[in-house]
Amino acid sequence: MHIEEMLAYNAKFVQGKEYEAYETNSVPNKRMVIFTCMESRLVELLPRSLNIQNGDVKMVKNAGAIIRKPFDSIMKGILVAVYELQAEEVTVIGHHDCGMSHVDPEHLQDKMLEHGIEQQTLDTLEHAGIDLHEEFHGFDTVEDSVLQSVDIIRSHPLLPKHVTVHGLVIDPGTGKVDVVTKGVRHSSQA
Repeated sequence: MHIEEMLAYNAKFVQGKEYEAYETNSVPNKRMVIFTCMESRLVELLPRSLNIQNGDVKMVKNAGAIIRKPFDSIMKGILVAVYELQAEEVTVIGHHDCGMSHVDPEHLQDKMLEHGIEQQTLDTLEHAGIDLHEEFHGFDTVEDSVLQSVDIIRSHPLLPKHVTVHGLVIDPGTGKVDVVTKGVRHSSQA
């Protein structure tokens, strides 16, 4: 099991005090929250391509860097970072060749059934008002998806006006980043 290898490595990491190189506090040095995809190709590439060091940002992830509802857990995390951890910028970073652009909710439901989820469970969820198609549909272009997430964040009624929100797209092969939209810092003076 991979978890056993990871735990054995962790014991050596702690015993050798390798954590000392990463000591920092909980306030992000760059006063930024990055919301990105859970894509495994970005684990090291994204921070290195943007010169992000340990302690520089708060990193929030989900499948596709998608926010569809203004009070989902991602948005709550962003608001906590702004109000409790002094974040002043939010950057949404999508990526090319994202698996969420290929998700077919009907096919996903078929896979759920193949893996032992009962049709009755899916029916119960549907009757409870949970639309699995809405919950799991992907997107056509990563740029449009980034703009959708940025727009939800920017227009959130609880986001202070001084917080800037940006949208970027990264190439998971080269690390090249393109700007989709840059936020404008509002003056705090009346």
